[in-house]
Amino acid sequence: MAKYTIGLDYGTNSVRALLVDVADGREVATAVWTYAHGRQGVILSRDPNLARQHPADYLKGAETTIGQVLAAARKAVKGFKPADVIGIGVDTTGSTPLPVDKAGVPLAFKKPFAKDPAAMAWLWKDHTGVAEASEITALARTTRPQYLAKCGGTYSSEWFFSKLLHCLRTSPRVFRAAYTWVEIADWIPAALTGTEAPDKLTVCVCAAGHKAMYHDQWGGYPDAEFLSALDPELGALRGRLKDKAHAIDRSVGGLTDQWARRTGLAAGIPVAVGAFDAHLGAVGAGIAPGTLVKIIGTSGCDMMVAPLAQALPDVPGLCGIVPESILPGYFGLEAGQSAVGDIFNWFVNYIQPGGKAGTHEALTAGAAKLAPGESGLLALDWNNGNRTILVDQRLTGLLLGQTLYTTPAEIYRALIEATAFGALTIINRFEEYGVKVRQVVTAGGIAEKNPLLMQIYADVTGRPMKISRSSQTCALGSAMAGAVAAGKKAGGHATFAAAQKAMSALKPKAYKPNRAAHKVYARLYALYRQLHDALGTTTAKGNLHNVMKDLLTIRNEARK
Repeated sequence: MAKYTIGLDYGTNSVRALLVDVADGREVATAVWTYAHGRQGVILSRDPNLARQHPADYLKGAETTIGQVLAAARKAVKGFKPADVIGIGVDTTGSTPLPVDKAGVPLAFKKPFAKDPAAMAWLWKDHTGVAEASEITALARTTRPQYLAKCGGTYSSEWFFSKLLHCLRTSPRVFRAAYTWVEIADWIPAALTGTEAPDKLTVCVCAAGHKAMYHDQWGGYPDAEFLSALDPELGALRGRLKDKAHAIDRSVGGLTDQWARRTGLAAGIPVAVGAFDAHLGAVGAGIAPGTLVKIIGTSGCDMMVAPLAQALPDVPGLCGIVPESILPGYFGLEAGQSAVGDIFNWFVNYIQPGGKAGTHEALTAGAAKLAPGESGLLALDWNNGNRTILVDQRLTGLLLGQTLYTTPAEIYRALIEATAFGALTIINRFEEYGVKVRQVVTAGGIAEKNPLLMQIYADVTGRPMKISRSSQTCALGSAMAGAVAAGKKAGGHATFAAAQKAMSALKPKAYKPNRAAHKVYARLYALYRQLHDALGTTTAKGNLHNVMKDLLTIRNEARK
């Protein structure tokens, strides 16, 4: 009898449920529900740094999409029964912390806080805590350098404690009403299993290790003395955080009777420890030592793993090196770009080049007609700050080389090239510290839909760009976690190695680098690094007098 698991993938704008056959990874049914609150699920304000979500959407999304995939499976598979589903996995955005009360109930569910954005989930791309991130970095640099060493040398405004400290400073009413704060990667599995109460809660090492300076070497989260130096109330919170974080190869509990009635699934089936979307996307794409998995979406996330027995140096600029954060038995290494698809969307939706004719499809078609370097343009991919390797959310985008004849298609191509240069910078940082990138496997909607971008990435990096077979790798990785949580006896898998072997694969097509294009991009990348270092660091030497002239030289050669 076939057995199935469900992967719940909570993204920035919507939640997706994916029903998968654990024997071969066949994707039987999928459903997507856009969050009801805010603009495309994101609660915004006049402050461009603010981005929140209402936790009610997470619960409604699970109920809606699980019901839809079960209904679709009944139509697609003869004899299918919901009882054939043996486990659930959950992935979410992060760091997306949520203030909760002593019972683990979100403050946003209580009438006094129902409309207060500070009482909602602080979405991963909320950057309101920039000043607090700098403060945390400065304190750790002088008193706890080991904390920074494991998270790339700089604490980010996208991360857990920056957001909590900012809440304390700007919305003390909310901070003081919260018993504790929980990542939604932990809260959603807990809600499904009735383990939301802080004494029952299971937290994932994925979120804790990469975003909250958790490490077993120093007893978990940062110590109370360190947090109290930032603010005594933050220090007092330390005692209400969990002592131990866990990898994804275990269950947080069984699906409750209430959730069984709401969804139609069998009560008691295991729900796996949660994790971030990109991390479980890497699992779904078949991550292994030497393989960089690159999730290309609104932002970008780059992940690698290395055996726990391998001696790894601390790598500046990474979003952490955390034991078992991506795959049990391995160090998890995370990097990424704060914006990729969001940059293209900004150009199309805000600048609106060409009016209604300025669509992604039209601009891509125009950009595809251009040779590397032909536009004479060079851009920096910092429209939403820099996550890796500079870790600076106060950096902004730049477009250099415009003339009175610059076209929208030329700009669009330059923006794609900028994100490719950012991707190469991350690859180079891995390799500078001895983590070899033998192959790149991509996943995400852009990797699936935009051949031009994929070819540019191959040409810029000088590496083939492979694509995961699944277009829903995050949800697939979550489904794998559900299969491992269920275990072999229930029809699942004993290990993630077994789950990946059975359930993941690559598409036959790969994008191979063009040698001539790579040579041109090597020259352009050198100019990109000049701008990158001059505007993003305090150590760069020399001036930028050559950059515009060199761009013109490359442009003229390309146009001959």
